[in-house]
Amino acid sequence: CHLIHYLRLSHHLIVLNYLICTFDKLKSVSSEDIKITDAVFDGVEVRVFEPPAEGDESLKRSVVYIHGGGWALASARTSLYNNLCRIMAESLNAVVVSVEYRLVPEVCFPEQYHDALRATKHFLQPDVLAEYSVDPSRIAISGDSAGGNLAAAVCQQLSKDEDLTVRLKLQALIYPVLQAFDFNTPSYQQNMNMPVLPRYVMINYWIDYINGNYDLAHELLVNNHTALNVGRALSFRSRLNWTSLLPPSFKKNYKPVVQTTG
Repeated sequence: CHLIHYLRLSHHLIVLNYLICTFDKLKSVSSEDIKITDAVFDGVEVRVFEPPAEGDESLKRSVVYIHGGGWALASARTSLYNNLCRIMAESLNAVVVSVEYRLVPEVCFPEQYHDALRATKHFLQPDVLAEYSVDPSRIAISGDSAGGNLAAAVCQQLSKDEDLTVRLKLQALIYPVLQAFDFNTPSYQQNMNMPVLPRYVMINYWIDYINGNYDLAHELLVNNHTALNVGRALSFRSRLNWTSLLPPSFKKNYKPVVQTTG
């Protein structure tokens, strides 16, 4: 059983890597005027995209971008994300900072989060913003998939940091991974076997991220991974109660999966 599980996961990772490499060969469609430099922000590698100065404009808006890939794949340097950030820098006329956080299996939770947080806090320093001619009042954070998870976590943490003099203005999350409490939401049930990310693979990304045990995968599949005292989970469950939070068009005929014993 473990061998079959490993082979299925390995095959999926091979497919995802193939897709990333395929996109990586795509020719950039962004302007050649964007200046791209690699830097290190508080020990974390980043790639900075700077649009050309325009006339009398002194300060630019900015976006901190965190790439996806299940906390284990992709890079700020692949053409896929390199092109995305170039296009973003050009279309928004913004300085884009793409964070090259460390990946599974080199590190697990919470190191990816710590990397993203350190790089973002470093960038928000007034002297660093001045170096890149960034307007301190117009800085966003964004990310896709696992990068959306990291972007949301960083944004929440920075909102609590009373020592910060510069604040993020907004966050823009692209199909973010925001919870590991319920793997039977309508979208999980509807797309449990859909490529390129079937549900069991998403669960395995979570297990790898938290350096967990694959023996627990089935318990996550059936939402049986909370405390034995299910009452302890009630406060969290209310925040994810999709039976009341989602409109009927999304709920459809799906039923919640709630175990009576954790």
